[in-house]
Amino acid sequence: MGIYDILSKLNINYTEIEHEAVFTVEEAGTIKDQIDGVGCKNLFLTDHQNRFYLIFIRDDKRVDIKAIANLLNCSRLSFASLEQLKKVLNLESGSVTPFGIINDIDNKVMLLIDQDLKENKVLCHPNVNTKTISLKLEDLIKFLEYENHKYIFF
Repeated sequence: MGIYDILSKLNINYTEIEHEAVFTVEEAGTIKDQIDGVGCKNLFLTDHQNRFYLIFIRDDKRVDIKAIANLLNCSRLSFASLEQLKKVLNLESGSVTPFGIINDIDNKVMLLIDQDLKENKVLCHPNVNTKTISLKLEDLIKFLEYENHKYIFF
């Protein structure tokens, strides 16, 4: 099943807009004026044991990767390569999103979700950077749970 099929099956309400391709948080800034929700950035990281993490955080916050590594009891985290992104989530640069876990059939990716996103509508791409979906974070969590993916709040 695809993203939209799962959203429908789970009775998840969302709004969506189409736009020019965006590749950075800065480029996506204008989208927030067109659709209700908190802008988010997504970082795809890996450790030396070939585990993968997707950080989903407000777009106006900085990420302390060293603190995240400590939280996860990893010696070190680094950005995953474009090849790893393609292999694990079947995504291209600029399209990283929690919805990408639909392609993670081996369940290799753990999501780390910014606790400041609770009780908010969030904005994320549906695996392409020419569309943005707005939905409640609790509904995104339903999606993650349906896909049997682990997540933690930080």
